[in-house]
Amino acid sequence: MAPSSRWLSEAVVANIDWKNVKAIVELGGGTGPITRLIAERAPASCVVVVIERDHDFAALLRKRFSHHTNFHILQDDVRHLGRILAQLNITEVDHILSGLPSPSLPIDVRNAVFRVARQVLTPTGTFNNITEVPWYYKRWYHRHFHHVQFRFIPRNIPPGGVYYCRGVKATS
Repeated sequence: MAPSSRWLSEAVVANIDWKNVKAIVELGGGTGPITRLIAERAPASCVVVVIERDHDFAALLRKRFSHHTNFHILQDDVRHLGRILAQLNITEVDHILSGLPSPSLPIDVRNAVFRVARQVLTPTGTFNNITEVPWYYKRWYHRHFHHVQFRFIPRNIPPGGVYYCRGVKATS
């Protein structure tokens, strides 16, 4: 897989109100195309947590973004998101940005992420998820969130899109 294109990365962060954002979580930072946009736009007062499971990618992200004192780049599994946020004393998150294939993740991983999303997303907070299978999973996202929008991004290899999800349902 190739890193997200500039256009797909831009789409992932398109709904963020940068003047009022206080906390962002990025799941699966990879080589950092979305992390770079967050670094360019997030105010210093915004806490940014990037979780990357792969050792080499996590090391690359730390090297590229260690000068941002508001960034926490962690090599860890997203199943531990709740523990990670608790250790950082983060109780509310404005946006969770995911480069992970959420619908095809193992059920325990999905459940862990959505459980934490229900607990920490602000009332207007969103779960933004990249997909390379446009429209295919829209019904799946509607089972987990009250409000789902999709934006198709043809200028990506392969063409993809972003799901903007708000209002995690109580049972997902």
